[in-house]
Amino acid sequence: MPHITSQTSHQTVLTTFEATPGTCQDLLDLLEEAYRDFISKQPGFIAAGLHVNDAQTRIANYSQWRSREDFQAMLRSDEMRARNRKINELCKSFEPVMYDVVATFG
Repeated sequence: MPHITSQTSHQTVLTTFEATPGTCQDLLDLLEEAYRDFISKQPGFIAAGLHVNDAQTRIANYSQWRSREDFQAMLRSDEMRARNRKINELCKSFEPVMYDVVATFG
């Protein structure tokens, strides 16, 4: 489970995908498969969550990694590059961005 706190050295990655209602479910299926079969098994992976908006035009992905290097190694692997090519075919764009947690509430 994701644990959001500013008192950690973990790397947070937020990725947004722009999709269409016609491709959103197919894209979600690919992302779920990628997390289940590959990403979640990579060194440094902690947790992730997938979110979709009501219009099914955007998917947001929140993931946590032990370090920036662990995330980058997964992203640069041959397997993830091949998966990202398939993912890219189903969305208008996607962009992973690394963040540091600076404050939490609640």
